[in-house]
Amino acid sequence: MTDAHDTAADSPLRTTGGAPPDDGGSSVTEAPIPLLEPREGIPPVIADEAALARMIAAFEAGSGPVAVDAERASGYRYGQRAYLVQLRREGAGTALIDPVACPDLSALGDALSGVEWVLHAATQDLPCLREIGMVPTRLFDTELAGRLAGFPRVGLGAMVESVLGFVLEKGHSAVDWSTRPLPEPWLRYAALDVELLVDLRDALEKELDRQGKLEWAVQEFDAIASAPPPEPRKDPWRRTSGMHKVRRRRQLAVVRELWQTRDRIAQRRDVSPGKVLGDAAIVEAALALPANVHALAALNGFGHRVGKRQLEQWQAAVDRAKALSEAQLPQPGQPVTGPPPPRAWADKDPAAAARLSAARAGVSALAEQVGMPQENLITPDTVRRVCWEPPAVVDAESVAAALAGHGARPWQVEQVTPVLVAALSTESP
Repeated sequence: MTDAHDTAADSPLRTTGGAPPDDGGSSVTEAPIPLLEPREGIPPVIADEAALARMIAAFEAGSGPVAVDAERASGYRYGQRAYLVQLRREGAGTALIDPVACPDLSALGDALSGVEWVLHAATQDLPCLREIGMVPTRLFDTELAGRLAGFPRVGLGAMVESVLGFVLEKGHSAVDWSTRPLPEPWLRYAALDVELLVDLRDALEKELDRQGKLEWAVQEFDAIASAPPPEPRKDPWRRTSGMHKVRRRRQLAVVRELWQTRDRIAQRRDVSPGKVLGDAAIVEAALALPANVHALAALNGFGHRVGKRQLEQWQAAVDRAKALSEAQLPQPGQPVTGPPPPRAWADKDPAAAARLSAARAGVSALAEQVGMPQENLITPDTVRRVCWEPPAVVDAESVAAALAGHGARPWQVEQVTPVLVAALSTESP
């Protein structure tokens, strides 16, 4: 271990400009130290079953939490699969695994069952880890911990710098991780991402405990670890950028056909859909409803770089949409399962609008008081739903039950119930 890492172990909380409010008097302001090399060097990438088995045995024999990270190829490849998995544990060191060469890591997941996994922004990595058989039973999310503790900047680099006093090199975060072989600078970056993750976890745990929020964090982490995989998004084509310009149902059908055609091509080629056809081009074609390939080629996004065969497949998608009957055309909006947009409340239900206004003000004040973002104190959607359809009898018990029914954790229920009881008792002007 280097002197720099001795410092990391000895100094649980440093503040170099990004500490939470009321930092307990800690005022260390030394210049941050660049972290340039993993303490044991860059480990070889594990790409065969024999090396994987040795690594699993080493990590199973290790002690304490295990730092976990994954690198994807967003913007380059189709989907969100992992192209590199990084782990670090006391007694086992750092491991870099190629999940393309070793696509089934369920044995590693089983070996680490019951061990606390430390991730940064866990919900981003858990889906791709689940695909390869890695599902934590316990976790600690350092990004979420930073939010709950009131840190203004919660990216991994910012947290490592403000809490531990080290600077991580972040230049390779958006590279194409499907590249093989992976360049050494990328592997160094990947190894450093888990180098201090457990140190950061330990410091944040102490800070949360100091603020009286550690139990809140534990409830949040348990909710993430126990959450089922998200349901597939309904009508994902509706999230095409620029959709607000598309009003007519026939135009919506063109967006749907082009989006679905693009998705099939992207999946077959294993490339990002945006590399096949941009969202702006899809919307442009939907608005123009081109009559033929010549008209399509004149639109932005379908210019000289698009070959004749490609133009023909895009025009075929447009023609399919144009041939649909009225009954087959998509509806202009998605079915609304919750309350209407808040901007419509004043006209639809002035009393509900008054309740929402009072609730938002109360939640905002409480969030500032406890030192965390409002959305971490309670989700805006939960507040809207309770304000739109409040309990028949407004009291602490009924409001607490309503919050819990919408998925609020016990700590959130305890904190927010008094605010919402007051807000739900507000009368419209």
